[in-house]
Amino acid sequence: MKLYVYCVAEDVETLDQPILGISGAAVRVLKLKDLSLLVTDLETDAVPVTGDNALADAAVVRSILDRTTPLPFRFGTVVGEEQLGNYVSAREAALKAKLAELRGCIEMSVKIISDQIQPEPRPQDPAQGPGATFLAAKRREILGDESNAARAAEVSQWLHKQLSSLIRNEQVTLRPTDKMILSAAHLVERGKVGLYREKLAEMRQNRRDLHFLLSGPWPPYSFANIELELKTQFGVS
Repeated sequence: MKLYVYCVAEDVETLDQPILGISGAAVRVLKLKDLSLLVTDLETDAVPVTGDNALADAAVVRSILDRTTPLPFRFGTVVGEEQLGNYVSAREAALKAKLAELRGCIEMSVKIISDQIQPEPRPQDPAQGPGATFLAAKRREILGDESNAARAAEVSQWLHKQLSSLIRNEQVTLRPTDKMILSAAHLVERGKVGLYREKLAEMRQNRRDLHFLLSGPWPPYSFANIELELKTQFGVS
């Protein structure tokens, strides 16, 4: 018998109601070392990577988000119960430290889109020689890249300054060559989510040159960066 592991959490003794997870199978709570793990019993060593299974995995993790902040495992984690117990024993302190770091928080996501992105270099001008055309195109490309990168950095700094008092942690990815110039994941205390939303609404009004896409609350996938890989330690496939 194998286990599909969704997440580890604190203080979850039972599920509020029956939950179906991967491939429509039941989900149960497994208690190990004062930690609660949501798992599904499997007869196979792997699960198909499908959209339905990915949605089911996410739904199981979200099912306890109102009660506690779960620490998600990597999608597709299948392991024997003994191996899982050995892993939790070996990583107990680190798991509890990460859960403490995330306790009382959720993840919010904001993406910022700008129309002020420098265009790609124009095609070759027949009136110019190939050498001159190439140099002119490279110059436009370099200037455009520098301008786009500077704009993305400016927006990132402005975003951090505006929200720093409302977030515990952040992960920001800059995409200066795309219209979506950055995406940010914010770790927000549950009691500050309302203020966070209000601040984003105010920022929308102050920066009409930018478009904001806000989503959440989510489990803290972007901040669960503890080693939850069983393969390296215990040879799990």
